[in-house]
Amino acid sequence: MPEEPFTGFPDRMSFTPIPNLFFSRLLPEIHDQAELKVILHVFFRQYPRRGPLKYVSYRELAADALLLDGLGDDCQNKLDRALRAAAHRGLIISWMLSHDGRQEEVFFVNSAANRRAAAQLGWDAEVANGRNPPEPHIRQERPNIFALYEQNIGLLTPMIADELKDAEQNYPAAWIEEAFKEAVALNKRSWRYVARILDKWAKEGKRSGESGKHSQQKKDPDRYIKGKYGHIVRR
Repeated sequence: MPEEPFTGFPDRMSFTPIPNLFFSRLLPEIHDQAELKVILHVFFRQYPRRGPLKYVSYRELAADALLLDGLGDDCQNKLDRALRAAAHRGLIISWMLSHDGRQEEVFFVNSAANRRAAAQLGWDAEVANGRNPPEPHIRQERPNIFALYEQNIGLLTPMIADELKDAEQNYPAAWIEEAFKEAVALNKRSWRYVARILDKWAKEGKRSGESGKHSQQKKDPDRYIKGKYGHIVRR
């Protein structure tokens, strides 16, 4: 029997915030429907929690009738696989908490605020793979170009996304990160300005180790908008 069509959202309702970076960086990589449903439920359940560290336990997720119904047949195995996949992807962090002599696995979104809170709380906990570091051990990776754009300039558009992909293929990651830093330091927050910096370095060479914070007295803030390409660079 077909489901009743959705009649639309009402005027007054609650919202669950999800970082823009999830849509631009992670969502394109998630091809398993179960993983997507599970991580959305983690966002949904952790948001209203109080306290510095917002997490949801495995027990809660395994008892969530709405989630399990959405996962369909073999829902328990799908839940387990989805949680492992999301943790492996770096989207969530898994911990084993010791509480009243029992251990309970909990999950929290891999955000800077949650990582700081977990370290500050000093839980008697161990990472789910059995190691026991003094604080959450998160592999620090260089931000990719999409993350740098959203953190420093704004929302991505399809046209800009294509240009960013090309730049990521053509320039070293360290150059891209440094070009963004230089543009921000000069308050020139546009991709065109960043692209001109990269193009200049590629054509004229770049002194190793020099970044936007060096030689400020020698810098002309408008040096990348001069010349024959100046008309395409937005201030």
